[in-house]
Amino acid sequence: MFEAIRNRRSIRKFTSEIISDEDIKKILEAARWAPSWANTQCWEFIVVRDSGTKKALSETLTERNPARNAVAEAPVVIAVCGRKGVSGYYRGKAVTEKGDWLMFDVALAVQNMALAAHALGLGTVIVGAFNSRKAEEILNVPEEVSIVVLMPFGRPAEEPKAPKRKEITEFTYKEKYGNKFEHVK
Repeated sequence: MFEAIRNRRSIRKFTSEIISDEDIKKILEAARWAPSWANTQCWEFIVVRDSGTKKALSETLTERNPARNAVAEAPVVIAVCGRKGVSGYYRGKAVTEKGDWLMFDVALAVQNMALAAHALGLGTVIVGAFNSRKAEEILNVPEEVSIVVLMPFGRPAEEPKAPKRKEITEFTYKEKYGNKFEHVK
């Protein structure tokens, strides 16, 4: 587990090797087991293999998004969606001031998917900078559902280096915000 967490990278270049339905099912199975608010499992997935649809989806990415080619050329793209008004709700009302927990729950499923892909020798990148309304139109997504991210999947054609990470002491405090976390006593 720790190896996968440390060595998974965002992959934007893939070989043309076809990804099996079996591997896609394993990735979706990993998503299925992600934790969610009150086990609401608000996520839904659209598996896209059609080259024309992938090309159309790539055109919804922001102009300078480095993942544009990845979405167009990956063997598979999964549109990761969330059903609105489910996660973080009880009897139709938001339980906390944070409102809809859709983004949080979907992110947990997405992380599981990225780690599962890595374990299968596949790569992916989590794409969030795109016109979701346009992508939803392309994929015929109903109004009560939102596409949160696009994830292209394939065999990596590159091996990116790990970016520098902050030290734990740069973002962790003990007891109260501002008290630097040096070590646990």
